[in-house]
Order: sequence, then C-alpha cells, then structure tokens
Amino acid sequence: MERVVITGIGMVTPLGVGTEPSWGALCRGQSGAGPITLFPTDERFPTRIACEVKNFEPAAWMEKKKVKECSRFIPFAMASTRMALEQANLGLTDEERDRVGVFIGVGMGGLEQLENCTLTLEHKGPGRMGPYLIPSLIANMAAGQISIAFDFRGPSFAHTSACSSSAHALGEAMRWIQYGRADVMIAGGAEATIAGIGISGFSAMFALSRRNDEPQRASRPWDVGRDGFVCGEGAGTLVLESLTRARSRGATILAEVVGYGATSDAFHITKPAPGGGGAVRAMRSALEDAKLRPDQIDYINAHGTSTPPGDLAEARAVMDVFGSHATDKKLWVSSTKSMMGHLLGAAGAVESAVCVQALNTGVLPPTINLDEQDPECPLDFIPHEARERQVSLVMSNSFGFGGTNATLIFSKFAG
Repeated sequence: MERVVITGIGMVTPLGVGTEPSWGALCRGQSGAGPITLFPTDERFPTRIACEVKNFEPAAWMEKKKVKECSRFIPFAMASTRMALEQANLGLTDEERDRVGVFIGVGMGGLEQLENCTLTLEHKGPGRMGPYLIPSLIANMAAGQISIAFDFRGPSFAHTSACSSSAHALGEAMRWIQYGRADVMIAGGAEATIAGIGISGFSAMFALSRRNDEPQRASRPWDVGRDGFVCGEGAGTLVLESLTRARSRGATILAEVVGYGATSDAFHITKPAPGGGGAVRAMRSALEDAKLRPDQIDYINAHGTSTPPGDLAEARAVMDVFGSHATDKKLWVSSTKSMMGHLLGAAGAVESAVCVQALNTGVLPPTINLDEQDPECPLDFIPHEARERQVSLVMSNSFGFGGTNATLIFSKFAG
C-alpha cells in the first residue's frame, strides 16, 4: 500500500485565522472563549459564552459573489483549505486533478442559516425563501465549494459523524490514497453552530458549561469542577499526498499518517460506553493499523471535552490501552479544547493539525484550567503551560454522539 504524508495544513480557530496565530496562542495557553456576539442572548439562555472565530472576513477567502451562497462553515473551510494548499504547493497538471479528492467532515452544516430561514418562513411566508437556502446549508457543500473553486475532480463528499466527522474524513482520505484510488486528498472539517438553536439545544442536554461570568475558565478538562464543554467553531484542512508523488516533486513533508481506527460504542446516543470500551477499541485498532506498540506513542491530543462522564471515560480508556506507560506519566496527554472550545465536526481536523505542529516544533500544548485534577483521572495532562519534548509518534482521539469513535496516529517523517 502507498504511504500517506501531509504536505500542507491550514487552521481557522477561535484563537486566530491562520495556523501560526492559532498555534502561537495554544502554546501560550490562551483561551478563545468569551460572551457570545453572533446572536443576542439574555438570561433565558443558561449558557451565554462560546469560542467564536474573530475578525473573519469571508470575502478574503472566496469570491464575494459566492459568499451569499454559503453558511458560515463553508467560508471557514475555504479559508483553511487555501492556507493548506498554499503551503503544499501541489503544482497539479490538468490530468492530475482527476485524482484529487475532497473530504470535509461536517457535523451539523449551516445551522444558523436554517434558523434564520425558518424565522423568515414563519413571519414572511414561503415566497421569501431564497434560492441559495438549500445549497448554503447542506453538509457536503464545504467539500463541494472547494472542489468547484480548485477544479478537484476526484471524490468529493462530507463525512457526518458528530464530533468524529473530520477525523473520519482524514482516516478515510488516507485509505483512498493507500489503496491507490487517489494521489492527493484535501481532507479536514468545518463547523459553525454558534446560533440560538445550537446553543439552546446543547444547553437543554446539560452539555455546555454555564460559567457565564468567567468564560476563559469554563473549559476545564479533567478538572473536578468541569461542568460541560464550551461550543467552538472553525475549520482545519490537511493536504494528504502519496509518498510517491510527494517525493517525485520534492515536496516538504510535514508528517506521515500511519494509523487509523474507527469503532462504535453501540451503547447510547450521547453517553460514552462504561469504561470507554469503544474508545479502547478505536485506539487499539489505530495502533494495530500502524503496527505500533502502545509504549511507542509519545503524546495524545485527547478528545477531552470538559464533560464529567466523557473525560472520565477517555481517561479510563487511555489507562486500559497504555497501562503503566500512561499511569507512570511517560505518555503526555492534553486537551486543546480547554483553549479553543469544542469545534464539533471540525475538532478532529484542527486537532490533527495541532499534532502535526507538535511533531515539527517539539512543543506540546497544555490543558489550561486544570486547577484540581480529578483523582479518577491520574494521567499527565500537561496542566497550565506548554512543554518542550521531541516527539516522534502522536495520537489524536475524536468521539461523538451516537457512540462513534475515531483515532488517528501521526508520525514524524523519517524518509
């Protein structure tokens, strides 16, 4: 099978529009949380905080006339993809474009557009519906708009598996290249659900933190005071390429994708399986795929959402898979959701880009707000401040509603 390497990454996050601004803020332990500004909130909303993308101008990343066709998640995806493509500098011929695919995982699509148009329907009637309503909000249109904009004529579709969406997109993109069905895959995820309907829905499930008076301290994975996640938004894109093609054109290789595992809890629509059984199987499957022992992994960018049951289940799963390598704190683990919030369908892609940065810089981002660690989660979660460590093999976990689990393993490229 073909080996699969990464030659470009792009990030749009609550910490910055661009890979370097986002990465720098992560390494400084900076939070992107604050009061919601994307829609008006009042005391009726139990949660009034989120991690919003600031200072984002869609027309800077796509044709101005195209912006009206798009919900917010699509320009996010276009921006992260342009960044990744600029770094990769693919130099495609017209013939090669037939073998370039686009997989952009999206959990919920154009939620804010759906809310706005529902209000228009109720108050003004069906005659006021715009022709771009459906194309603007369907989940596959991030991949579709990218494919159209760059004339990528290989497979183009969205993986929708809740918070695992973009991790699945990356894993499946890797498979397409491994099996020789594509030479290049533009893979990642995008999400923008900070709308009244989204925040209300998650609040009704008691999934969100209600620390409205201290938003930057609200996301606190593995802390005894954690009370739910902070909703985030953004996008991440990685350019995956066959090693054969990357070598032939003298590309700068950022990392290699070496393992992918996907499982289902088959247990509950929102709760993780007891002991994190599905997560255990996903991590073991990824290790088997990569032909690695657990003690070879240096760092895990964890799912780590800041929910009481989810954090505990993941910690127990890590201890089950890694044993003394984890409990003796040789394995370092952190949750960048403590700073970026939970980007839902985009989380896996953005966190995979973070893993690539960790491999290339030797800096591992922290878990902020971990003031009193849950004694039932006795791992080294890199509290408060980033650490320096040369790592060779890193793992990224993504788990979602419906019991869906995805694990990816990235390696420093060794030739």
